[in-house]
Amino acid sequence: MTSLDEAYDEDSPVSRPRQAAAGGALVGIGVLAIVAAMAAVWTGGQSTTAKLSAGLAAGVGIPLMLLGIVVVLPASTRTRVGVLSGTTLAGGGLWLFQYAYPSRWTRTADPLAFETLLLYGLGCAIAVWFVFTAIANTRLRNNPQGTVSLEVVTQGETKTVEVSHREYRELVSDGGDPGEYIDDLED
Repeated sequence: MTSLDEAYDEDSPVSRPRQAAAGGALVGIGVLAIVAAMAAVWTGGQSTTAKLSAGLAAGVGIPLMLLGIVVVLPASTRTRVGVLSGTTLAGGGLWLFQYAYPSRWTRTADPLAFETLLLYGLGCAIAVWFVFTAIANTRLRNNPQGTVSLEVVTQGETKTVEVSHREYRELVSDGGDPGEYIDDLED
C-alpha cells in the first residue's frame, strides 16, 4: 500500500510542515476566539461591552478558521485569493459592527445592523465557497484518474495490474473464486 507521503506531491501539507502548522494555528486561534466570545457573553451578562467584545471575537474566529483550512489544503492561488477576499469583506463587516454597535445598531434613526450583517455574511459566503472549492479540488487530485492499481501475488511473484473502475467492478461484482479474477487480470 502506498504511504501517505507518497500519495501527496511536493506541494502537499505532508511535505510542508510549516504550512500545516500555520493552518492549524489559524484554526486553533479561531476556535479559541469563538470560545472566548461565548465566555464573554456568559460572564458579562447584559453588558454592552461584553456583547461588543463577544461579537468581535466570534466575528474574527470564523474567518480565521476558514483561512486556516485553505492554508492546510493544497489549493490554487486563485482559491487562496478568493478566501482572502472573502475574509477581508468579513473584516469590513467587523469594522462596521464595532463602529455601529450599540449607538447605531437598531432602533435608531439611521441603523447599520442590516448593512453590517450583509457585508459580513457576503464575505463569509465567498470564503466558504472557495473553501468548498479547495476541498473539492483536493478530492479530485487524489483520484487515480479512472484506474485501479492492483498488486497480484501468485507463487511469490508480485505483479501490478491497472484496470479501469468499470472493468474492476465487472470482475469483483459477482463474487466467486479470486483465482478467476487473477487469471482475467493477467490476460
